[in-house]
Amino acid sequence: MRVSFPALALAALAGCTATERVAPIPAPPPPSAVLPKAPAASYGPVLDTGGACTGATPGTASAIGPGIGECDLVRLKGRPPTDVLVGEGRAGREVQVLYAEPGAKELYFFVNNRLDRIVR
Repeated sequence: MRVSFPALALAALAGCTATERVAPIPAPPPPSAVLPKAPAASYGPVLDTGGACTGATPGTASAIGPGIGECDLVRLKGRPPTDVLVGEGRAGREVQVLYAEPGAKELYFFVNNRLDRIVR
């Protein structure tokens, strides 16, 4: 016995009626409602894009080395940087501070207001 496709379709739909309704699926909430925004991390006084410190520098560092703050670097150098790039990365606040010296350049990399590395 051979059964045609329309006959199978009608047999499958035989139990359904036009009056049956399915509840609509609610739309998901917007992303901002799902996860609350984390509060901005406090790193203490940091540099703005112009190279100025955003607060009072505690002045605890006595030498340029790993772990010092952005404002401590400027205080120890004694002059504003040539350029400052501020951004957000996977680790948090990431800042690059450039000092163009005669004949050389020094690039200081900060992560969350702590000196991570120096490229000379």
